Amino acid sequence: MLTHEQIMKVLSHVQDPELHKSIVELNMVRNIQIDGTHIYLEVILTIQGCPLKAKIQQDIEDSLRNIGASKVSLTFGSMTPEERAALTETLKKNSRTETGMPSILRPDSGVRFIAVTSGKGGVGKSTVTINLATALARMGKKVGILDADIYGFSIPAMMEANQKPIMIDQTAIPVVSHDVKIMSMGFFTEGNNPVMWRGPMLNKWIQNFIANTHWGELDYLLLDLPPGTGDVAIDVAAMIPHAKEIIVTTPHSVASFVASRVGVMAKHTKHDILGIVENMAYYEEQDGSRNYLFGKGGGEMLAEQLQTEVMAQIPFAKPEENKGSSVYDEDSLVGEMFTSLAQDLVYKWKLNINIVKERNF
Repeated sequence: MLTHEQIMKVLSHVQDPELHKSIVELNMVRNIQIDGTHIYLEVILTIQGCPLKAKIQQDIEDSLRNIGASKVSLTFGSMTPEERAALTETLKKNSRTETGMPSILRPDSGVRFIAVTSGKGGVGKSTVTINLATALARMGKKVGILDADIYGFSIPAMMEANQKPIMIDQTAIPVVSHDVKIMSMGFFTEGNNPVMWRGPMLNKWIQNFIANTHWGELDYLLLDLPPGTGDVAIDVAAMIPHAKEIIVTTPHSVASFVASRVGVMAKHTKHDILGIVENMAYYEEQDGSRNYLFGKGGGEMLAEQLQTEVMAQIPFAKPEENKGSSVYDEDSLVGEMFTSLAQDLVYKWKLNINIVKERNF
């Protein structure tokens, strides 16, 4: 005969798909009744109308049938305001240090911050961000994107993330698309309305995106910065001094010239530059020859100026390669290049860690 203990044990492996915590740990399982192999139970959701309720139900039913349940009668309720407030406090407590600093910002948090930046717009910075993040996720890494381009947000549309973040009181649960967690101002505006704020408000929202978002476990958090050296870039440098940067440019000499200012700022703020990504480097013709539409050499010139390297030269995609999507298929030429970039980045980061350990030793 099935027991209450057996049921709770197996359900402890079922996670809330948004909070990524056990539904038992979150006290979501209530009023279990057992009639032979027929199990009755109630699940209390964090909010009414939880969009992933069907997944929770399927996971619970599968788990209980695996231990011999012939029938599962499941009802749903929602947490009271007091229960949600308590949950929010628990989430904040687990995500902050004793001094109130978000735990994710601690240098020893294990989260690797990568600021993806450029000197000017239109060079494909956001395209590099989402495809690098997706490539890392395909490698089994836990990845998030913070769309810090408050005025020019584009990540939700490019990642085809149509739903809004779930809010538990004042804590946001990131939207997940292509196995990447996403937070963006684009989720909080109506339609395509512009954001018209000055510096202090920008700083506040970047802090909120970091501190009041339940990111959960992360290996990498990519920050899609606005182009240039303005308020957001300065604030991010101050908030995350241990972030490393990837600078995106095209081969055009003017684009790389402008991007050099971003590199100088990175050095000034003591952010390590991981390397240069030269986007739209060439177009490969049907006969295999390369057409350098924006010229040649911009990435190498920038890398030489900043004493770093060109990590990747990403070509224009052919129409059949991305099928209208901003996220390239991993089997396409461009997708394979982003996979290689992700692998190089992981290796480079590990190498840097080993060098630091040797120095400390």
